[in-house]
Amino acid sequence: MPLVCICSPKGGVGKTTVAANLAYALARSGNKVLVIDFDVQNALRLHFGVPISDGRGFVSEAAGASDWSQFILKAGSNTFVLPYGEVDESQRLQFEHELTSDPNFLQRGLNTVLNYPGLIVIADFPPGPSPALKAVQTIADLHVIVMLADTASLSLLPQMENHKFIGSPLNNKKGEYYVVNQIDMRRTLNRDVTQFFEQRLNEKLLGTIHRDECVPEANASQRSIIDFSPVSAAAFDIELISKKVAAILGIKVGDGEFHTSLKSDTY
Repeated sequence: MPLVCICSPKGGVGKTTVAANLAYALARSGNKVLVIDFDVQNALRLHFGVPISDGRGFVSEAAGASDWSQFILKAGSNTFVLPYGEVDESQRLQFEHELTSDPNFLQRGLNTVLNYPGLIVIADFPPGPSPALKAVQTIADLHVIVMLADTASLSLLPQMENHKFIGSPLNNKKGEYYVVNQIDMRRTLNRDVTQFFEQRLNEKLLGTIHRDECVPEANASQRSIIDFSPVSAAAFDIELISKKVAAILGIKVGDGEFHTSLKSDTY
């Protein structure tokens, strides 16, 4: 069971959209994929058809529960969602306290899904060095850091490379990789920053994703960019990135046969 963490040192980079579309691409290849939302904004579910009125989630409902798999929602034939849930401030603080005070809290909650054969888990984290991101460090297989081709992201790259983000390397297994999102090679600064990232990161750069008006339209319709506009530049970029992720993790693309099933509600 590979666990892929999608994170960023800053907000507004399209991190959740990247996480959702990466999950769709891997599921489309025949893999079973679970997406987990560790962001209090609880927005990841909206990419998978969960109604905005549905406030269920593992943080909002899991008080005293040691197995979070019971809160998984089925979003498609190969896709499952574990939403954060609609919570108040006290629930959020209690959850973060458990994450920081009990080193086994997250492991216990995810134990069932972590041991599910053949499942790929994509976890989306809030921007910055959150308690959840620190707690997942020891069990994560791969970290994908989403940046923009702008000066703000560029200024934060040394912090990421020098492991100052959470005070230590994010990942001690398959490593840390980058995606540069919303590139527009028609703009001089955007093009220059993109080229700098390509030269600086080299093989650590999984790929770039073009700025594409089809992406917000796909988000609004709660569909992946690959389904909404399969010939778009962004869809092509996501497909390439998903193949690189699969190769790094040693995932067999196209093998969707599993002998057990996740218990979940269906949309």
